[in-house]
Amino acid sequence: MPLVKSRPLTMHDYRRLPEGPPHCQLIEGELEMSPSPNRYHQDILFNIAYLLRQYLERNSIGKVYVAPFDVCLTDLNVYQPDIAFVSQRKFSILTDQGAEGAPDLVVEILSPRTAEMDKGIKREIYFRTGVKELWIVDPDSKGIAVYRLRENAETPAATYGENETFESELLPGLKIETSRIFF
Repeated sequence: MPLVKSRPLTMHDYRRLPEGPPHCQLIEGELEMSPSPNRYHQDILFNIAYLLRQYLERNSIGKVYVAPFDVCLTDLNVYQPDIAFVSQRKFSILTDQGAEGAPDLVVEILSPRTAEMDKGIKREIYFRTGVKELWIVDPDSKGIAVYRLRENAETPAATYGENETFESELLPGLKIETSRIFF
């Protein structure tokens, strides 16, 4: 008797789930649940979100969202990036449920449970669906890898350590001191 393989889950299936917790993501048709991040992860998340929010209050060029915030990239991929920035010109992707389409910038903060996916399949899907920039933040090394996905999805454009400053082409004039992220 042949084995029956179940079909991949879709965005429609995902939207029928009860509101979290537990929070899940749909990655290539597979439902991935993960526990709440640790406290340091949350500190980093809010430090970055705070810096972006302050910048956007002075420069009204878009909006920033923090997880849990559904980003529907394809029918088989609905992610909850730690942080998503959507520029004004892409506001059409915003819906009552989150975003349907690629944000301009995505920030993923690594944790033991999600690091492989964040650096692997999710980075690849972000590239394929049009995310312009991805920051992979490593709490252990206190480093940030900045990918400019339109230029090179495999190798970061730059990496920054604990006491460095960097800028994003998407946020003109914002200088981010990594020491303000990792404290």
